[in-house]
Amino acid sequence: MNKPYEQTLNAPDGGFVQRTRSLCAYEIGVIPLPIFLGIALIVFLSAHLGFLPKNMIGGLAVIMTMGVFFGQLGSRLPILKEIGGGAILCLMLPSILVFYGFFGPATIDATKMLMKEANFLYFVIASLVVGSILGMSRFILVQGMLRMFIPLLVGTLAAVASGLIVGKLVGYSFHHTFFFIIVPIIGGGIGEGILPLSLAYSAILGGTPDIYVAQLAPAAVVGNIVAIICAGFLARLALKRPNINGEGSLIRAKDENDKFKVKEDTGSLVDFRVMGAGVLVICAFFILGGLLEKVVGIPGPVMMILAAVLFKYVRVLPERLEKGANTFYKLVSAAFIWPVMIGLGMLYVPLDSVVKVFSVGYVLVCVSVVVSMTVAGFFIGNLMKMYPIESAIVTCCHSGLGGTGDVAILSASNRMSLMPFAQISTRIGGASTVILATILLRLFV
Repeated sequence: MNKPYEQTLNAPDGGFVQRTRSLCAYEIGVIPLPIFLGIALIVFLSAHLGFLPKNMIGGLAVIMTMGVFFGQLGSRLPILKEIGGGAILCLMLPSILVFYGFFGPATIDATKMLMKEANFLYFVIASLVVGSILGMSRFILVQGMLRMFIPLLVGTLAAVASGLIVGKLVGYSFHHTFFFIIVPIIGGGIGEGILPLSLAYSAILGGTPDIYVAQLAPAAVVGNIVAIICAGFLARLALKRPNINGEGSLIRAKDENDKFKVKEDTGSLVDFRVMGAGVLVICAFFILGGLLEKVVGIPGPVMMILAAVLFKYVRVLPERLEKGANTFYKLVSAAFIWPVMIGLGMLYVPLDSVVKVFSVGYVLVCVSVVVSMTVAGFFIGNLMKMYPIESAIVTCCHSGLGGTGDVAILSASNRMSLMPFAQISTRIGGASTVILATILLRLFV
């Protein structure tokens, strides 16, 4: 007579079966562990034996396999998960592995073909920038900019002033401190800030973008970590000072604050034809930026940002095309951010170059930039009938790693309801920083 199922689980072999089933049900990303291991083994053997295709398929297989694994690892490790660990691990670990010769020529060649020769990096940049701007609520874009303009402006000026002073005290020139430490911190993150900046810097100063990514990325990472710490401190301060705590509401007038609440459209199905049209719109904006560069002399990625904001403001495009571009942006931001970080780490962030920029003085400059910006947002917000805690946190988001940084900062302060304002701070503030920094760099060269 067979034992009941419960007795089977209680038996020594039953416990093993249960553990095996649990292990098989574990997912890497959304892929069951056995299937992911099978995929990883196929990619590894193909690369090790020299059979990895030197095309987009081979490159995507490499960066997506590692991106899914390292991204999830970084987002689950203690402490690291609180500071945007997925992005940090995907950016730095491949750089370390390349430095120690872990990857063979087949792996490097396939990744280089995808990221550089096929310009997949540019495609991702355009998708992130254009799709995110076109997908914003016009009300939030306009009214949010009006509300956040003064705190962001004063916070940015305070950050620049303190950063330049501390940079000079620790031995950096004003030029280096501003363009290579301050600007990348407040540039809007990796995808929307560092990458367009690297393209602009290479167009103005010469050389390839990878040289500048290696110099710019460390500041953005350190700035994001400091911003998360500041947000956590503000959350604890809010508990002790209820008179300056909006508990997630930025504006003191509740009725006005409710207008900024965004309802996600989760019920409608994705129209793939519209999303395909959105891809075409994204590509058109990138090409338009290149054409405008020939006319006005400002790098194409910057002109692409300006064009997207202008088109959104004057409502040139039908809503369905904006939605299509934004839907594709969501796909790229959900599925390709970590893999692209892998490609950047392998090809654009040489470990020796990153190590060279780090010093105690370098970290002090980064800390001064973020802290001064946060403090300025605190006091200016109070003057403008905003809750100081929330105003400081939103201003602090200007120094985060894009959307990932916003989530980490707002999570640390338990104020995810501030996301619309954080997006204004990060996207529009970051885009403005990229544009102004590019114009200034061209003037001073």
